[in-house]
Amino acid sequence: MSDRRYITTPIYYVNAHPHIGHIYTSTINDVYARFQRSLGRDVFYLTGTDEHGQKVETSARERGITPRELADENSAVFRSVLEMFDISNDDFIRTTDADHERQVQGFVQQLLDADMIYLGEFEGWYDEGQEEYYTETKAKDLEYKSPVSGRSLVRATEKNYYFRLSAFQEAIEAMFRDQPDFVRPEARRNEMLGRIREGLNDVPVSRTNFSWGIPVPGDESHVIYVWIDALFNYITALGLGDSDGDRRESRAHWWPADYHIVGKEILWFHSVIWPAVLMALDLPLPRCIYAHSFWISEGQKMSKSLGNFIDLDTLQRYCDSYGRDALRWYLATQGPLGATDADFSAQHFHETYTTDLVNTLGNCASRVSAMIGKYCEGACPVDSGACAGGGVDWADFTSGQVESSIAAMDQFDLAGSISAGLAIIRQVDAFINDTAPFKLAKDPDAHVLVETILYRCAEAIRIAACLLEPVMPTRMQELRAAWNLGDATSDLRSECQWGRLEPGTVIEKVALFPRIEFESSSD
Repeated sequence: MSDRRYITTPIYYVNAHPHIGHIYTSTINDVYARFQRSLGRDVFYLTGTDEHGQKVETSARERGITPRELADENSAVFRSVLEMFDISNDDFIRTTDADHERQVQGFVQQLLDADMIYLGEFEGWYDEGQEEYYTETKAKDLEYKSPVSGRSLVRATEKNYYFRLSAFQEAIEAMFRDQPDFVRPEARRNEMLGRIREGLNDVPVSRTNFSWGIPVPGDESHVIYVWIDALFNYITALGLGDSDGDRRESRAHWWPADYHIVGKEILWFHSVIWPAVLMALDLPLPRCIYAHSFWISEGQKMSKSLGNFIDLDTLQRYCDSYGRDALRWYLATQGPLGATDADFSAQHFHETYTTDLVNTLGNCASRVSAMIGKYCEGACPVDSGACAGGGVDWADFTSGQVESSIAAMDQFDLAGSISAGLAIIRQVDAFINDTAPFKLAKDPDAHVLVETILYRCAEAIRIAACLLEPVMPTRMQELRAAWNLGDATSDLRSECQWGRLEPGTVIEKVALFPRIEFESSSD
């Protein structure tokens, strides 16, 4: 794997309000991006908004404003939400950007010239919510209901431009066979393989029943299908549609993407249609399409009518009560990165906060800093090399956890990476229980041994904090400030080397995570 990383969210459709799904995807990408930057890697994290399509046009008409005005308004909301949740994206693309629109037309023209797009007629079933067409056979399998919204499909006949997806049947099958990690997790890959075996059909790439979109080059009676338009954002943001220009020169090296992180409901477009389009354009394929599952709420599918919908206001209340880093921790460690949906429960959130952050990380840092204040006059003690007991080779143990954390994050195993950092904290707790420095301190002759124990505890916590900073940047920066550790570097391995904590460094007592009483109404 190279030293550059390119990670994307799906661009968010401006006809919907931001909710936990958007915040979750943006946050897990942010944790990954921050971690990779801490390793000194060249990271580009892209997100943005998808702004064309019939739904935007209809909603704007109902409000008596132009589609552009609606897109501007709602795109600004999504951008402000990213700032609200401290998301460190490197760029924010809009499909109404003139640069994006120009490049999309150029790519479509290439496909037209290569006869990969042709004019044809569709007769079948249309999912208005997802803006997706289905053949009679597929619609029947779906019982003529949208697989996402459950709403009835609409019978439609329309002349469209089509992409020759069927021409890539063998190539897509070979890609899935030769790149077993192209789609993750495994259950999602198997779902896609099942659909691929049914045979690939050509897909429409234009519409004629609305005008809010990018015109097909040479035929302005057609606008480019919103899904195709949206997929191109991953390469237009890098300027790959420009033969020359500053953007292409400065950004093209990030392609292909390391991870497209998407929700499972849009996996087909990303794992089958998008690779085929890239093949047709003779462009490299992304390394991995990672399709996470959904959040449910209090054991049930989210519904505004049930009152369990986790919207921005709900998430803000959690931030107000527990802190933004606590929400990031919960999303990253308890989220639906696997094949099953995850339950966002007020009780579970509180228990996770209390167990992981209050009782483990927070309590450990507080205990150690308090003992250093009491027994070492608030200054980092010296590791004399005395045998402190506990049976831990700290340099070896922490080095192993650092490598485990890095390896897990490289595989987008956020929970595994974070667990490696927390394991260091748990080992410190066990070490304190085994060596009991608070008891040894009663013996004046044991002072050197107490100092050695506390140095090792503080140094282990420092290393754990480096690993956990991408998921909890605010709280770990507070620890850095209280312990005078300096700013984070972009060389995580070097920073995590054992023994870098300087004796004499002033270490103040910290209370990173206050204990909070659970209130059932907080959900």
